[in-house]
Amino acid sequence: MNNILGTMIWALGGLAGAVFALPFRKVKGWNYESYWLVYAIFGLILFPWALAIATVPDICGVLSKAPGGTLAMCAGFGALWGIGGLSWGLMIRYLGVGLGLAIGCGLCSATGTLIPPIVKGQAASLVADTSAIVTLASVAVSLLGIALVGLAGKSKEDELPEEAKKKSVAEFDFKKGMLVALVAGIASAGMNFGLQGAEWTTAEGVKTSLAAVAVDAGANPLWAGMPVLVVVLFGGFVVNTLWCLQQNAKNKSFNNYATLAKPATMGIVFWSGLAGVIWACQFACQKVGESFAGDIAYISFAIVMGSSVLFSSLIGIMLGEWKGTGAKTKGYLAAGLAVLAASIGIAVAAKMI
Repeated sequence: MNNILGTMIWALGGLAGAVFALPFRKVKGWNYESYWLVYAIFGLILFPWALAIATVPDICGVLSKAPGGTLAMCAGFGALWGIGGLSWGLMIRYLGVGLGLAIGCGLCSATGTLIPPIVKGQAASLVADTSAIVTLASVAVSLLGIALVGLAGKSKEDELPEEAKKKSVAEFDFKKGMLVALVAGIASAGMNFGLQGAEWTTAEGVKTSLAAVAVDAGANPLWAGMPVLVVVLFGGFVVNTLWCLQQNAKNKSFNNYATLAKPATMGIVFWSGLAGVIWACQFACQKVGESFAGDIAYISFAIVMGSSVLFSSLIGIMLGEWKGTGAKTKGYLAAGLAVLAASIGIAVAAKMI
């Protein structure tokens, strides 16, 4: 039952990752960089800190017990995610919710799942036993699904007239979107590098982690991943804030914030903040679900991202992003979704072995 519950929590995180951008569709009248800063404040600072304070006794004391280098490394990986994360909004603008998140999340999943064990010097563990080999197979199958969804997107661009493309995705541009997706997907894997990296060896030669320190402080093991989450997201917040302010200066859009006192602007703050909270929920779910995973917790990222790919593609269909496409395009898309669903099933099987 714990295996099933953990997987369900990861899948719920994937759903959050798939739908987080939908509230942005309600935002009107502000520049992109202005409402993205509101998203960052809520999603990368306010919500994760509120969650950490509510679930981990003396959260600041827990963080103070970690070496400065470990915290800096986790925040640095968060900053790397921040660089990639800035591209997600642009990726959705050019490719749409379904295709954009499918490609971005897929690349993020493959990179984020495979690299952490390699960086830790545990590359051999990727093929150490049947469970590890099955996990690798799930990543390979996921990449095949991404390729099929990508072919569907290219086929869509080739067969639809410009007017039809713009109807569902106003700024649809496959080539530009794919370039942005590569940056977004690969750099965003820094999130998992940081979430899996809060470990160190004490002066007594004992290996420990922020999660272990949190449990020692009285935190329920379910919430022991919250301290590292706030550190990683802080790194991402710094990058996002610097970029937003630079864009405000470049586009002379600081005047957006001058309207904050107006009742109509509260809707912008609400929808942008809601997008940030929903987004943060996917990684909160990842860390909570890891409490059921034991030694193979690193596959949590693959399941969260894989679920997000699947759900985002289905949402894209519901939003009409594939309406009017031919049998060939729909065939590629259907095959891609089926393969992605299979990759999630394989990852779950690896967890059960």
